[in-house]
Amino acid sequence: MTKTIFITGASAGIGKATAKLFASKGWKVIATMRKPELEQELTQLDQVTLLPLDVTNPEQIKATTQQALALGDIDVVFNNAGYALLGALEAIPDEELVRQMDTNFLGVVRVTQAFIPYFRERKSGLFITTGSSAGLMGFPVSSMYDASKWALEGWSESLSFELNALGIGIKTIEPGMVATEIQNRSVMASHPDYDTLLHKFMTAITSSPNGSTAEQIAEVVYEAATDGTNTLRYVCGEDAKALYAQRLAVGDEAFREGIRQMITKI
Repeated sequence: MTKTIFITGASAGIGKATAKLFASKGWKVIATMRKPELEQELTQLDQVTLLPLDVTNPEQIKATTQQALALGDIDVVFNNAGYALLGALEAIPDEELVRQMDTNFLGVVRVTQAFIPYFRERKSGLFITTGSSAGLMGFPVSSMYDASKWALEGWSESLSFELNALGIGIKTIEPGMVATEIQNRSVMASHPDYDTLLHKFMTAITSSPNGSTAEQIAEVVYEAATDGTNTLRYVCGEDAKALYAQRLAVGDEAFREGIRQMITKI
């Protein structure tokens, strides 16, 4: 039987790479994005169906979920839509605070909530969420982005108990730096008293030689969807693996001091 994956945020980056990979593996793909009429690449793939979805719009989530389910059975929901809000907290207006959490966290919650009844009746199904290494460790000038990803970590772990009891899986992938993602899909809040720190942090993460490509992370999504395990977290990317191992090895305070020293040296 051909399987189907439903993907949010499929217009670029990890979402698009995942849509292309699953289609190449013979899966049917329902790729959603805010403006599917602008998409040109995925429309060329026979296995892919495009649907409109803004994950901050609860009514559209409900409508698109029903539209997707009308097309046939869905086996995996990949909650990928999101972006990075970077900069000092003092510089971020309230509407941006709300938009970050509404997109990165509540968008995932609402899409998941919309599909749970369907998976519950089938007694099967899998949710995969794009988290981040920033959901396992806090970094400078990214407090709201990190907060949204830490929220997903706690939410996923808690939700796993009620979903697993019904035969439904939930998994989170935690990539480090992904090429072009931060540069092209982020919002920067500027403040003169913090801009030096922001510049140093951006220099540190964009100059990392161990970042991943979106295609490499898509491979991890495929692994999570097909490995048949109940694994909750998939730390992926050499940079994320190394930093997280360091965090666990040295402890919270020594790790924070290491980040401070790294930034100071730039």
